[in-house]
Amino acid sequence: MSIEPKTRSVTGGRLGEPCPPDLLDGAENLTRDELHDLQSRRLRSTLRHAYDNVELYRRKFDAAGVGPADCRTPADLARFPFTTKADLRDTYPFGMFAVPMSEVRRIHASSGTTGRPTVVGYTENDISTWADLVARSIRAAGGRPGHKVHISYGYGLFTGGLGAHYGAERAGCTVIPASGGMTARQVQIIQDFRPEIIMVTPSYMLTLLDEFERQGVDPRSTSLRIGVFGAEPWTEEMRREIEERMDIHAVDIYGLSEVMGPGVAQECVETKDGLHVWEDHFRPEVVDPVTDEVLPDGEPGELVLTSLTKEALPIIRYRTRDLTRLLPGTARPAFRRVEKITGRCDDMIILRGVNVFPSQIEEIVLRTPGVAPHFQIRLTRRGRMDHMTVRVEARPDCPRERREAAAKLIAKGVKDGVGVTVEVTVVDPDTLERSLGKLRRVKDLREA
Repeated sequence: MSIEPKTRSVTGGRLGEPCPPDLLDGAENLTRDELHDLQSRRLRSTLRHAYDNVELYRRKFDAAGVGPADCRTPADLARFPFTTKADLRDTYPFGMFAVPMSEVRRIHASSGTTGRPTVVGYTENDISTWADLVARSIRAAGGRPGHKVHISYGYGLFTGGLGAHYGAERAGCTVIPASGGMTARQVQIIQDFRPEIIMVTPSYMLTLLDEFERQGVDPRSTSLRIGVFGAEPWTEEMRREIEERMDIHAVDIYGLSEVMGPGVAQECVETKDGLHVWEDHFRPEVVDPVTDEVLPDGEPGELVLTSLTKEALPIIRYRTRDLTRLLPGTARPAFRRVEKITGRCDDMIILRGVNVFPSQIEEIVLRTPGVAPHFQIRLTRRGRMDHMTVRVEARPDCPRERREAAAKLIAKGVKDGVGVTVEVTVVDPDTLERSLGKLRRVKDLREA
């Protein structure tokens, strides 16, 4: 397929235009009332499926004094108990499965770095639905049949690689399954194979950008037109940096393995104003993370998700720990949006009485000359006081004599903008540990 002139304008060229009507699927054309009726039917079926086939749900529903028949409309879901990551760990490995193992076609799992991994299963129908929703997400991002998609998400038990892979194929795209790592080779493949789309974590995209420049290649000269970024929170400042350095549309994709994987929600390229939740398959709520009260649309809180069509592992009111708010649909009017997620309840650090989020540190790092957007927060205890050190990678072209000035600038920015005193160290490029292309933002060493 021919390659359009490279532009990030949302009004110029084909890349930023709305998805053609003939590529939209049936659910994308539903009215809000039609979607409400579909949700009601699917929700009742899911609650019955979970209650009849998962012991944990049967016990939790009974303890809360509710049953599947008590959910007549989606609003009644607020009467049902939450599901947490601890529930999946307590039933490890397969205690949350609602179908016989003979019907499970695939198993994925989290890394388990902070305890037992969470294990999820998929029936044949689940895998097909997942592929449909990732394909829908790729179309919303601007992808079209015939585009080549370079997938740099990790393959394996992590849901990112295979989820993106099946979805891109379902969308009629040509898949380049690069996976993670071997950064220099990936840069060469992008130059040789000329993909239009890349699907990758935003932090690994920045690593690829650095490698392009290290090799003397202008990233803006590549064939890439669209970047679909997920698997970790990222800020508007990071979006601007990626778009300017790469000359692409940078759009957000959202998902988590406990709910499905990538493709639960997607940002549309023509608006870039938050992620439309595919509400024909997932029911979103936002709750107060302290009181558990369901909040009205527009109020910030913790995102809670319920699956409506999953067979192998139905998930009821799963607490994602992601902080956002629900907003009306725009590019896909029937589907509500969640605001771009840049923080998590469990990422919040209380340092000497002040609430600190990694996204606040990221904003300061991104506007500091000479340093890369790769940073890590280390928490230690000095005497009876908590102490925070921010380690930031220097850009390859940043001389050592400029690093101290950059560190002082970041420390001042945190003090002025966040209200806490931190120690800042600027380290060599590619120093901070990465897993599946993601940086581990916070290391809590206080107990050690």
